[in-house]
Amino acid sequence: MKRRTTSHEERKLFEQVFKEGRPIKPVTPKAAAKKKATSSAPSGINGATQERLRKGLIEPDARIDLHGMTQAAAHRTLFTWLTNAHRSGHRLVLVVTGKGNPKNDENAPWMVSPHGVLKQMVPRWLNEAELAALIAHVRPAHIKHGGDGALYVYLRKTR
Repeated sequence: MKRRTTSHEERKLFEQVFKEGRPIKPVTPKAAAKKKATSSAPSGINGATQERLRKGLIEPDARIDLHGMTQAAAHRTLFTWLTNAHRSGHRLVLVVTGKGNPKNDENAPWMVSPHGVLKQMVPRWLNEAELAALIAHVRPAHIKHGGDGALYVYLRKTR
């Protein structure tokens, strides 16, 4: 196949239009709607299930306690454990993080090292793309399952 050559007239027209140099108006995307707080955002569970979780009426299918683990070990363990729990068909699991230092007593003997790291980091880890794809809803556990020191993680159905 032979390549077509540009005629003298086509070349002049191109150069003329090119010299005008009209800027293209950029297409600005519409402002994205702000996300609502997680408590009012739609979740992957219905209102009746949310209410039963709030009252502690659903018993978790499995639980994991991350007490005493380093941050790196807890992250690996949580990722592996949640993936396996999802594959096993579990729906509600309990992740125990501990309460950290609830009294904010700076002179307490356990304050020598950082405190409450897992309590702060586990919700962040659950929002990571790999885990978020498995999770329908996360909320603090009922007092009988650990209260502020634990989280209910409601997993999506396996396909």
